[in-house]
Amino acid sequence: MIRKEEVFKIGKIGKPHGVKGEVGLRFSDDVFDRVDAEYLILDIDGILVPFFMEEYRFRSDENALVKFCDIDSLERAAEITGCDVFFPRSLADEDDGEMTWSQIVGYTLINTTGDDGKEDMGEAVGEIVDADDSTENVLLTLDNGQLIPAAYDLIVNIDHTRRLLIMQLPEGLLQI
Repeated sequence: MIRKEEVFKIGKIGKPHGVKGEVGLRFSDDVFDRVDAEYLILDIDGILVPFFMEEYRFRSDENALVKFCDIDSLERAAEITGCDVFFPRSLADEDDGEMTWSQIVGYTLINTTGDDGKEDMGEAVGEIVDADDSTENVLLTLDNGQLIPAAYDLIVNIDHTRRLLIMQLPEGLLQI
């Protein structure tokens, strides 16, 4: 069984394209192309299910058309419309590129007062539930609704094993 902490969200399935089972995929991270993945994971009624890809082609920087194995009709494609799409963290770790913001969704944000990356010097601010990188100023949304700027110079450390993003936030930012 695939667990939520083993994956990160990369997009959403759009409407069917044509009658042979292709669907649109609106993605925020093209990691599936960079690591030559064979499958994507779809959230089907709360259960994470792997779907193997026959082929895909990009339509833009944020959209692709995907043909999944065993999805071979308009009706079958319509069944997965609207499903969230996830990617395995284990495969993303093979990517030689930089980590993307969507990969830290699900991490706990720690505000530290020191600059050595020791999370015990600070406090847990919340869990990151979204990373909006649609503008030049990336914003992290926490589970308490708070927005935190995702500036590289504020990041002290990223602990992938314990799923922690350790930042040194400017004084007063958490009171806004």
